[in-house]
Amino acid sequence: MAEEKKNEEVEAKAEKTTAKKTTAKKTAEKKESTAKKSTTKKATKKEEAPAEVEAATEAPAKEEKKAVKEVEVAPKEEFDWYAYENDGHTEAEVAKLNEVYDSSLTSIEEKEVVDGKVIAMTQKEVVVNVNYKSEGVIPINEFRYNPDLKVGDTVEVFVEQLEDKYGQLVLSHRTARTHRAWQKVNEVLKTGEVITGFVKCRTKGGLIVDVFGIEAFLPGSQIDVKPIRDYDQFVGKNMEFKVVKINHEFRNVVVSHKALIEAELEEQKKQIIGGLEKGQVLEGTVKNITSYGVFIDLGGVDGLIHITDLSWGRVNHPEEIVTLDEKINVVILDFDDNKKRIALGLKQLQAHPWDALDENLQVGDKIKGKVVVLADYGAFIEIAPGVEGLIHVSEMSWSQHLRSAQDFMNVGDEVEAEILTLDREERKMSLGIKQLMPDPWAEIDTKYPVDSKHEAIVRNFTNFGVFVELEEGVDGLIHISDLSWQKKIKHPSEFCKVGDKMEVVVLELDRDNRRIALGHKQLESNPWDEFEAEFSEGSVHEGTIIEDKKDKAAVVSLPHGVEAICPKKHMRKEDGSNANVDEKLNFKVIEFNKDAKKIVVSHTRTFEEGEDKPTTKRKSSGGGSKAVDAINKSNEKSTLGDLDALSALKSEMEGNE
Repeated sequence: MAEEKKNEEVEAKAEKTTAKKTTAKKTAEKKESTAKKSTTKKATKKEEAPAEVEAATEAPAKEEKKAVKEVEVAPKEEFDWYAYENDGHTEAEVAKLNEVYDSSLTSIEEKEVVDGKVIAMTQKEVVVNVNYKSEGVIPINEFRYNPDLKVGDTVEVFVEQLEDKYGQLVLSHRTARTHRAWQKVNEVLKTGEVITGFVKCRTKGGLIVDVFGIEAFLPGSQIDVKPIRDYDQFVGKNMEFKVVKINHEFRNVVVSHKALIEAELEEQKKQIIGGLEKGQVLEGTVKNITSYGVFIDLGGVDGLIHITDLSWGRVNHPEEIVTLDEKINVVILDFDDNKKRIALGLKQLQAHPWDALDENLQVGDKIKGKVVVLADYGAFIEIAPGVEGLIHVSEMSWSQHLRSAQDFMNVGDEVEAEILTLDREERKMSLGIKQLMPDPWAEIDTKYPVDSKHEAIVRNFTNFGVFVELEEGVDGLIHISDLSWQKKIKHPSEFCKVGDKMEVVVLELDRDNRRIALGHKQLESNPWDEFEAEFSEGSVHEGTIIEDKKDKAAVVSLPHGVEAICPKKHMRKEDGSNANVDEKLNFKVIEFNKDAKKIVVSHTRTFEEGEDKPTTKRKSSGGGSKAVDAINKSNEKSTLGDLDALSALKSEMEGNE
């Protein structure tokens, strides 16, 4: 058994060796002829191997070991296939060569900025080496800003593509400058570093500045701490700036020159404000003029003179007093340490004009002045520079109809007025011009006695009457009930118009309260005295229906322009139909009330008899009325509190019933 096992092991080794030889034979076609013979000899041994194995079973153990040694070949590891496929270079040598080659190249990526060296230049192109496997070619117009460019210079380039369709490296110097500039601008914004830029041109509201090749905007308000009126003086100059804002969406950059000096000015302001005192007089320069005041530069800090503090007189605009860049003395009125505001005054350096006002001037004196301001409520008159008086519109005319001051005078007019009030402490004065004219109410009793007739002009309407003007300063009221005897007027505008002339009669006169009651209908006799006989109850007249009040009644026009009321139930005609508007019919008077000026008529009663109740309440007759009259005669001032009289009256009325 042991011998059979040994034979199997020998046979397996022989097969393995044969396989290795066969593989070596196929791959080594160019080896020398001696190698081929050796291979043939080994193949022959492969064929004789089974016979030798059979013989080995009977041979001694020593011969078996010898036969095995003859079959063994060189191990596989001793043959370097990598070197065979790479022209004899081992794997370690190739790796070392690659490492040396890679170290000679620069590692770059697309869309990044790198430094390159100019290695060649033509009239159109510049060749730049960035230590990559190929060079980049850039148009020479991208270097127009640098006419001194030469071979050997180092420039920044932006890697557009590592390889285009031709395998060429694509570079851009212009993009690199822009990209690098934005990086610098963002860094400067974070660090607050001061940079230098070139002012290219002027634009609306400021200047355009070249910063790192980027066009930045310098607002006019950021050029200097004081307003700049001429921007062109900065064009073409280099200035220092601070980047204050970047808009990444629109790729806008805002710079400021003012920010550089504000810090220094802030410290100066603290020192100046710290040494200020109210009432202190300083010299300053007019920095800016607005409609509401003047800004004064006090040497690093600004103060404001309000327009009211420029002059004791009235000032329409500060330009009337000062001019730009003018040096003036001002007085400090107030200042705020926290808000750093300084209120200045100019007029306070002069004496107040009221202090120089004539001491003999008093109420009732007549003075002359110039109209400086007009308002709806009155006019301001300048008596002397800084001294003004007010003429209220009510003091311009004796008329009760208040009008605007513009109806009496204009700005610049010279007027004469009378002093009504004078307050030297408050420095106020009220004037009047109507006092220089005679008061029309002084002789009102003789000029407009009661029952006298006059012509007036309609000035205004109210719901209860008409205001008319008899003359300048004398107005009267015509109550709506005193306009007409016959017509029922709802509003005075139905009877007349503003500006109409109207005949009136004086009904009542109140001199103390300056009131006159007038009437228009009183110019004629009361026609209702005549109507009482003509339109007696039971009389029939022809009338025209002029208005139908639907479910209530109709208005009927009777002779002499008299209007009557016809209840709805009395409009039924003989054929059973109802009368309509504009129909002329006969109407019977069923009620006449002189006091109420009311006539009630009926068409139905012209052909049909009936009994009608009066629509207007009348005074009751009989014992009750007599009892009331008796009480009134005995005690004209009796009141509802007189319980005895009321009780007696009640008993007597009940007895009569």
